[in-house]
Formats: sequence, structure tokens, C-alpha cells
Amino acid sequence: MIKHYPYSQLGSANHGWLKSKFHFSFANYYNPARMGFGKLRVINDDWIAPKTGFPLHPHKNMEIISILRTGAITHQDNVGNKGVTKAGEVQVMSAGSGISHSEYNLTKQPLTLFQIWIETNTLDVKPRWETKKFPSQPATELTLLASGYQEDKNDALFINQHARIYGGKLAKGAIIEHDIQHQAYILASEGMFKVEDNTSNLTMNKGDGAEITQESSVRLRALTDCEIIIIDCI
Repeated sequence: MIKHYPYSQLGSANHGWLKSKFHFSFANYYNPARMGFGKLRVINDDWIAPKTGFPLHPHKNMEIISILRTGAITHQDNVGNKGVTKAGEVQVMSAGSGISHSEYNLTKQPLTLFQIWIETNTLDVKPRWETKKFPSQPATELTLLASGYQEDKNDALFINQHARIYGGKLAKGAIIEHDIQHQAYILASEGMFKVEDNTSNLTMNKGDGAEITQESSVRLRALTDCEIIIIDCI
């Protein structure tokens, strides 16, 4: 079953330096019908102005994944990690027993990213931060970006939850079959594509989200050059 959440109907906030669209309740946006999707708790579609960002603030017992769409973000935390994540890269922070970090756009250009929070399955682990670059050219399948499964450790960033996050670009006209282990949330990062299951199909445009339940796979059909992210999580 496919349930569509158009970009225009998402929650929103505009702080001038930060513009956000919320797929689930977050900060001052509260929708009791949109508190999460299984263990998936937050998806924020953020725009951050140059020379601005988030000052030092704490997190605990949450897996926080940032997928950079344009620009670059500088991370620094109180356990010694510091680095820059650029467009086409993904960073994972396991907040674990507690971590404080800052994230700034120190460039002269705006940055855009998806910020994804997934509830952890292991409390109070040692906090951890890492980043990785993934292929940016159109492909015949989506790339595994992050995973909570030991067998994927050599191929993807690790997260403490039974989840896999996939992403990648498809060229116009491409058709792929994507398997779903649990349930999936699909994000239209760029372009337009169809999501098809056994009984229905949905056209997604840039910024849209969709919940996929009770399906073991979906077909993705690129109507334009596009970029797609799939979060498969319990």
C-alpha cells in the first residue's frame, strides 16, 4: 500500500537563515497523526543560509543521518570529531550515551540536506560520527548508504537499528525493482518518478514523501532524471 505526502502538505518553518519542511512532528510543528513511521522519527528537508547553522547542542540515544544534497556542512562535537560533509556524501552520528555537536554552513552558498532521525535499538552506546562519499552517477540500482546489519558493515555507514537507507540517481526512462524488508519511506530528492506496487502507482515530485506498507518490493520508474532515497525500517 502506498500513502502519499506531497511537499506542499508537509509541516514547515521559516527562521530566515533556516527553512524546513517536516515529514513528521518536530519542534513547533505538531501533528498527532504524524509522529513517526515505525522507528523512523524525523525527516527534515532543510535549507540553511551561508555563514549560519546550529550552535552546540546535545543529543542522546538517537541515530542521526544527514544526506547532503547541495553545499557542505561543518561538524564539530565534544568527543573530538570534526569534519566537512559535502553534497553527495552522508554522515551518521550515533548520539548514544550523549553527545553535543555544532553544524555550520561556512560556505558562501546555501546548503540543502535531509536530516533523518531513527530511534536506536541499543541504549547508551559510545557516541560515534563518520561520513562517507557515495557514487553520484545514474545507476541501475540504489546504493546502500547506511545499515544496522553486520553483513553490510563494509559497504555502508553503520547505524544502531534494524534499518537500511538507500539512495541514488536514476536517468530518465530507467526502471528498477527495489526490495523492501520491513516497511519503507520514500523521498523524492530531485526530479519526478513513479512508485508502483501490485495494485497502484503514484507519481512523486521533488520534495514529496511516501509510506510503503504491506509490500515486499516496489517498482521505480524515472519520468525525469531524478534522485531517490528509501528508508527501510521496522
